[in-house]
Amino acid sequence: MICKIRSLGLHGVSGYEVLAECFLSRGLPAFELVGLPDAAVREARERVRAAIKSAGFEYPVSRILVNLAPAGQKKEGTLYDLPVLLGILSASGQIGDISFAAEYGFLGELSLSGALRPVKGVLPMAMAARRAGMKGLFVPSENGAEAALADGLTVYPVETVGQLLDHLAGRKQIAPAAKWIPTAETLGDLDFADVKGQENAKRALEIAAAGGHNVLMTGPPGAGKSMLAKRLPSILPAMTKEEALAATEIHSIKGTLPKGQPMLTRRPFRSPHHTISAVSLSGGGSALQPGEISMAHNGVLFLDEFPEFRRDALESLRQPLEDGSVTISRVAGTVTYPSRFMLVCAMNPCKCGWHGHPSGRCTCSPQAIQRYLSKLSGPLLDRIDLFVDVPALEFEDLSGKTAGEPSQAIRARVAQARARQRARRPELHCNAHLPPALLPEDCALDAAGEALMRQAFQKLSLSARSYDRILRVARTIADLDGAEQIAVNHLAEAIQYRSSPLER
Repeated sequence: MICKIRSLGLHGVSGYEVLAECFLSRGLPAFELVGLPDAAVREARERVRAAIKSAGFEYPVSRILVNLAPAGQKKEGTLYDLPVLLGILSASGQIGDISFAAEYGFLGELSLSGALRPVKGVLPMAMAARRAGMKGLFVPSENGAEAALADGLTVYPVETVGQLLDHLAGRKQIAPAAKWIPTAETLGDLDFADVKGQENAKRALEIAAAGGHNVLMTGPPGAGKSMLAKRLPSILPAMTKEEALAATEIHSIKGTLPKGQPMLTRRPFRSPHHTISAVSLSGGGSALQPGEISMAHNGVLFLDEFPEFRRDALESLRQPLEDGSVTISRVAGTVTYPSRFMLVCAMNPCKCGWHGHPSGRCTCSPQAIQRYLSKLSGPLLDRIDLFVDVPALEFEDLSGKTAGEPSQAIRARVAQARARQRARRPELHCNAHLPPALLPEDCALDAAGEALMRQAFQKLSLSARSYDRILRVARTIADLDGAEQIAVNHLAEAIQYRSSPLER
């Protein structure tokens, strides 16, 4: 007898339907799993065997063949334990007719006692189940709230195999998982009010937050670059539901969702160490997992000590910064992950960190400074929108008793600017995503602006990419000012942020 149980699988960030076909036949007792299973899937044989006996059923003494279709797609993880167990019990006639289960999906890892353990990537698989026309999805109880985020799908949280079989037999129904309601968002303990001085840097970060622009801060040690960057999430606008679900899918695949919180409510903030490899940053490996740039999707990727990162790791950022996605091609296959993030970088002006300081304490030769800065390529810096100097603080700034402007006030202005951008272009999230075709309409300049832009283009030797980025930043400054058109002062402020460290 052949029994078919519907399940799901993952390829990158996209889920797809998997059919577990179980066939019992005469012959020497054996258990074969086919359909390109990895080691974790093949080990399901022993977990299923123990769970069947723990649930009070007989393990069939026959030849068992399980095919996970489509057979040409590699299957990974422990989520196929539950559909395989159901298929074996149904094919051996130990449970009643479950033909109605063809409208439902099943996934979950089994313990030896028959309890279900949580698995990774449930949210994208639940969305795939809805697209496949499934009425409901049976998942481990700890994954119930996450799977319920997929609208239009009834999710049943299962604790044990016995509980599931009682539900399928109609003896005791499992209550569907309730929709998860996030609590009120808090901005956290980090606040811009704690930052002394650095008004120019605060202004630049406000512009960056309002338009989703990339930023590079340069200054001596202890000037507050990291302090400013870590407070950037406190002024970013709240994510839309679409953005939150897209970011949650990535973290679901990696298994990094906070316990008890099935959906991200705050924008991700990723700050990898400068020793990170190119694969860890962009993604890949034998399992084609998402990297830090995808974990920062719809959030912030902060790279402190920017020139200390490996050259190949930094260069891997170039294509994702342009496309908002990263395609990983390996022998195991090809996957594409979203990677639309704000890049925020911090660096010292030289190896010792004190080049240009009034004290003259820099010990670096011009050649050493050039070698230090040469780690950053021109094409990579061309993809950054705002270059900001963060000078060393004076005693008066540090000893002042007046608190800075709180994050709540800055965030309100940022939210208003984003609202203007959404009203103008509902299909885009922020000005940084404006395609070149829309720049002549959304970033039109008057005669004075054209003259200023022409002068800046010639004196700064701007590339076409830099020209577009200046227009986008000017559009954001105008939105913060509540202006319909870009004025000369908006454009002038955007141009003054274009001086990169390589040009000084």
